[in-house]
This record gives sequence, structure tokens and C-alpha cells, in this order.
Amino acid sequence: MTLEDLGWNEDLAAEFTRHAKRGLVPGRVIGETKINYGVLLEGGDVLDCVLAGKLWHDAGCDADLPAVGDWVGLDLGGKQDEVVIRERLARRTRFSRKMPGKSSEEQVIAANVDLVVVVTDAGEDFSPRRMERYLMLIEKSGAKPVVLVNKADLYPPEQSAEAAEVIRGLSDTVEVHVTSAVESEGLEGLEVLRGYLQPGVSLTLVGSSGVGKSTLVNQLLGEEWQWTGEVNEVTGKGRHTTTARELIVLPEGGILIDNPGVREVQMWTDEHTLRESFTDVEALGGLCKFADCKHQEDAGCAIRSAVEEGRLDAARYDSYLRLEEEIEELNFRRKKRQMSTERWAKRNRKVKARNFEDRVEMDREERGEF
Repeated sequence: MTLEDLGWNEDLAAEFTRHAKRGLVPGRVIGETKINYGVLLEGGDVLDCVLAGKLWHDAGCDADLPAVGDWVGLDLGGKQDEVVIRERLARRTRFSRKMPGKSSEEQVIAANVDLVVVVTDAGEDFSPRRMERYLMLIEKSGAKPVVLVNKADLYPPEQSAEAAEVIRGLSDTVEVHVTSAVESEGLEGLEVLRGYLQPGVSLTLVGSSGVGKSTLVNQLLGEEWQWTGEVNEVTGKGRHTTTARELIVLPEGGILIDNPGVREVQMWTDEHTLRESFTDVEALGGLCKFADCKHQEDAGCAIRSAVEEGRLDAARYDSYLRLEEEIEELNFRRKKRQMSTERWAKRNRKVKARNFEDRVEMDREERGEF
């Protein structure tokens, strides 16, 4: 197994030159826990690693710490020493969401992926509003969006085809496939994913529990990598599916990052991505009679007229308004958290500067010494 098989390229090699001079070794994060990381090296060895205190200290937030898919620089140390992650290389793409709940923090789902594949079905899991959220997050990440309307063998052909058409109408860049994870005549299956996966290409699978992600992974690996089962009738969740995020190098080439079922697609994006994802609504807004139109009871509102005349789906416009409010709230929370962090850092620095030893340590940290 070469570094190129893991996604290594000339840009990464150029960035790593200065780290190599310090004796560090490159690797890619394949798993993480609260206390350590699993990192895959050239040749196929997987090492348990801990995070350097400086790297943790310098991180502005949890999202700056290594995540599955990241490239890192390792200090292998001696035979009796722990392997330490000293550096995290710049990310080419970053697929994130806001952490569930009222937190204002970012959760990195997968780093350095070329494609984000959303798996859904044409039944109870299908939701155009949730799909809008997925597509906005993918747009923000820099990766290519792909959607599989899976389990098509369980639903009438026209139902799956209609769901696929709705998704295509949400984005100009998304590629949509109607698939079945089990063999079924006339339906696309595993060959769809294999068509995207090439040596060095990274792909992450996301979606709700019970839509067939684990079955697809098992088929790609050619073994029962994950124990799959029926969906619980009460909870609607798969009984035996992915429980932890992990990176897998596939036997036929390509890298897969599998994820647990996503229950909440919380937004981590900005106003620009919102406008790019709702160009139809934005275009109508530009036709309003007044520049400060609130799109409610204002005279000459082009958006309200389009909804009343059936030219704009009312549910899509409601989704636009909710997302706009959600992003505004997120920006407020981020700004508030940043102010609190800056105040804490300022106080902490004043306390540390009171004695000589702490001042020396601060100077070493600023010079990048360890």
C-alpha cells in the first residue's frame, strides 16, 4: 500500500517537506476516540497515536483537531515511546455539520474527501427539506455531491423516479442514481459506487440508519464488514449498522469513509452557500418592487406572488426562510463564543506571564518548538 493509494499527492508532499526535515512521518487518520487516534501509514501499518499538547493547545476549536480523513505528521519516537501526532496538514475539503443541540461548534464528519454520497430511499426516509440541507453542506465542503435513492426494489419504479427528479431540481451539480443494494433486474447497484472509486479517490457515505449504507459497504469489501439487519419498526433505525466513523481502503482501489446514521442535519454554512443553493428564490427576490421587501405582506413582492401562482413551491420557500434564520442564529452563537474564547485566552495569558518559567514556555510555543 503506497501513500498515493491513500490519497497522497504533490501538494501534500510539498507541504510535508518541512515536517519531514523534523523527522516526522506522514499518515492518514482512519479512526478516532476521545483519547487516541488510529493512523494508517504507507505499507498498511496502523498505529495508535496520541495528540501533541501543542497541537491541542493551538487549536481554536475541536474542528481544528485531526478528524477521520486528515493527513498528519507523526513523531514515532523510540520503541518505548508513544507515537505522537505533531502536525495536521491543510485540508483540501471538509464536510461538516453543526454539532447537535444548542452548541455553536462545528463537527467535522470527513476531511479530504472527493465525493459525499448521500443514501436515502423513496419511502419514509425521503425528505426534500433534509436533502436541501445535505446539499448545502456538501456545497460548502468543496466535495462533489452524489445521491443514491436506494432500496428501489421495495417501491414502485415511478415513486423512486419521482424522488430522484425532485433531488435533481434542488441542485445543478448533484448526480442522482436510483439504486438497490440487493440484486434486482433493471436497477443500478454496486457498480454505481465502483464507478466513482478509483485509486486515491476518497468518498464518504452519509444518510439515515436503515437506508442500506452498511449493505453497500459489505458488498464493496466483499465480506460481512458490518452486521446488517432489519430496520426496527418502532425507532425506524437499523439494528446492526455503523457505530463509529472510520476510513477503509477498498481492495479494488479507492478510500471509503463510513459514518453512523445521521439523525440531525444541522447547518454549518454561510449566507453565500444559502444563496447559491436557492438561486430560484434569490432571483425572484431581485424582482420585488422594493429593495427592502420582507417577502411577507409587502406590496409588489415577487416571491409571494410566485408562491400564490404556483411557480414556487411554498414548502421550498419556507425551508429557505428557516435556513436563513438558522444560519443567522449560528453566526450569532459563533460570534458570542469567539468573544468568550478571546476573553479567556487573554486572562490565561496574563496569569501565565506572572512567573518566569511560564513566560519561557509561552515563548517556545510561539516559536513552534516542542
